Amino acid sequence: MSEQVVAANTVQATAGRSVLIKLILFSLSLGLVPITSFFASQRYMWNGNSTYAAITAVVSANIVLVAYIISSVLEDKGDTSETMRKSTMDTKKQQ
Repeated sequence: MSEQVVAANTVQATAGRSVLIKLILFSLSLGLVPITSFFASQRYMWNGNSTYAAITAVVSANIVLVAYIISSVLEDKGDTSETMRKSTMDTKKQQ
């Protein structure tokens, strides 16, 4: 029984680490991608027009946010299906 508890704690710690890494990566992306896209598009794409460059930065920030939301939802669905699979296996073992 204690081996199962240790295994469950290890899985939870690994899952917590991966969530933290994903959060840090998306946080850095949310800070760096819009700033980079603003200055790059202002210089190379819009020839100094800061209004269009700002719009480009806003769109890129929204893309990063949507990507984070989608990855979180997909991860949550994966966790839910894995939990359901484990519970059905446990039920079958008990029978």
